[in-house]
Amino acid sequence: MAAAVYDPDPSFCRWFIEPALYTFGRRRVMTALLNYARTGTDAEQAGAKRAWYCAHLPLRAHRSPAYAPGGSRNPALDESHEVVDKWLECMASPDRNGA
Repeated sequence: MAAAVYDPDPSFCRWFIEPALYTFGRRRVMTALLNYARTGTDAEQAGAKRAWYCAHLPLRAHRSPAYAPGGSRNPALDESHEVVDKWLECMASPDRNGA
């Protein structure tokens, strides 16, 4: 996640986010970005915002057999509604602590 957050090119950070999505799941990736947004430096917060966009990439069966019909992927790994809600709260908070 650090590589994605520190990369200044918003389109290049996809090369770090996409493999993390397939490996760790959307929930874990978004949670890591949320933590950068809450507690990071100004540069880390800006990087987390850039990377957040890539965290919404569609996950495709041709990239991982786990997403094919009958795949063995646990859907809970990609459940992200709760994290998205926390992200929106954090972005609305002027102090960014997410409290």
